[in-house]
Amino acid sequence: MKTKLTTLFAAIVLMMTGTANVNAQQISEECITTGSIFVEAAKVKNYEAARPSFEKLRKDCPNWSLALYQYGERLLKADLKKATGDQKTAVVQDLISFLKQREQYFPAKTPSGKNAANQAQILFDNKVGTKKSQYDAFNAAFAKDPESISSSKSIYTRFKLAVDLFKANELPLQDVFDLYDETQEKLNKEATKLDVKLQKLLDKENAGQPLSAKEAKRKDGYTKNLKAFGTFGSSTDGTMGVLGNCENLIPLYNKGYEENKNDIAWIRKAAGRLAGKDCTDSELFQKLVTQLHNLEPSAKSAQYLGILADKKGDNAAAQNYFQQAIDLETDPKEKAKSYYRLAEKARKSGSYGKARGLYNKALAEDPSMGRCYLKIAAMYASSANNCGDSVFNKRAVYWLAANTAERAGRVSPSLAKNANATAAAYRGKAPDKSMIFNANMGGKTVSIGCWIGSSVRVPNL
Repeated sequence: MKTKLTTLFAAIVLMMTGTANVNAQQISEECITTGSIFVEAAKVKNYEAARPSFEKLRKDCPNWSLALYQYGERLLKADLKKATGDQKTAVVQDLISFLKQREQYFPAKTPSGKNAANQAQILFDNKVGTKKSQYDAFNAAFAKDPESISSSKSIYTRFKLAVDLFKANELPLQDVFDLYDETQEKLNKEATKLDVKLQKLLDKENAGQPLSAKEAKRKDGYTKNLKAFGTFGSSTDGTMGVLGNCENLIPLYNKGYEENKNDIAWIRKAAGRLAGKDCTDSELFQKLVTQLHNLEPSAKSAQYLGILADKKGDNAAAQNYFQQAIDLETDPKEKAKSYYRLAEKARKSGSYGKARGLYNKALAEDPSMGRCYLKIAAMYASSANNCGDSVFNKRAVYWLAANTAERAGRVSPSLAKNANATAAAYRGKAPDKSMIFNANMGGKTVSIGCWIGSSVRVPNL
């Protein structure tokens, strides 16, 4: 009877976790029995009791079940916490070997890029190998399968290593600049995916529909992960520090200009980096833009000519160039930048409705452009006194501003610290608990008029 129960238990584990192109009937009964003993002990973190069966499974039944690798990784990481010195290095190497074994037997359940990045992170966290070897390990992971790598920590660690290697004269500054762009883009991309999932749950709550226990758990998970993306996004900017300022960029690209002035890709990248860091007042930027337009008249050169016209105060020419850039552009991110610049001009002229429409067009092209949400939030906040028919409703506009500002940090992690602080400041201006109670508005929806034309849900008391 005990054997039957053990076999049934292991079969359930096999069905839940999957096998490597084999089914339960192809796994020996001895492996099934050993596996059930291992899982029973490992589930309650009794790793010493689990160890004998774990070692036997690794050696004799590596294709038994994905559970071997899920619980086995926890066992080895527990060993790692207790290890010191050479012993720690040995456990790290054993854990990495074990993760490679998982991919060998369960490739469909083990994304290669993510698995390799996890291995690189283990090397970094435990100071095993040189910074160069750790950096190379991360690069190999991103070369394998970048789409499967979604850990904000791993994305950031790779960049931090690049900066450290530059400071040690082991990596050129240009490589650091290139990786900075890639890192922020990746952080934004992964954070935006989480934001879309979280926003669906927030919209459901705002509509007065309660979340299920599973949805509430997912909401907490998304919020926690987005907070991590915000931390690492800010850390990426901090790690870059003064390396990415105009004082470093201008001499770097001045030095290479003569050699690369007929290289369209180089000119495009140099102009783009100077524009991104607002080094547009420099003589070099004007020279780069002119040369780019001579070599390759395009949406990009039109965009830069628009920046120059804007700097000179020629608003009509600037708007014309930015619209040309939008019409010619095929890259969504670049098109978003042009919409953003047009939105900025509309905002500064007081045309808030038009500006919001343009900011939203920018977000439609590039959902990770969080600064658009911050600008929209600021317009809401500055309009609070004009867009309500009572003191309560006017101050309710600040909730909408806070919600909008908060979203900026979710889709663009490097803005999280500023966005959250801005949102907190707006909420401080919204109706307090006593106002909500006296107005009997808890949980109700306030419609906001004028150019805003939206609504916001009042928090429950």
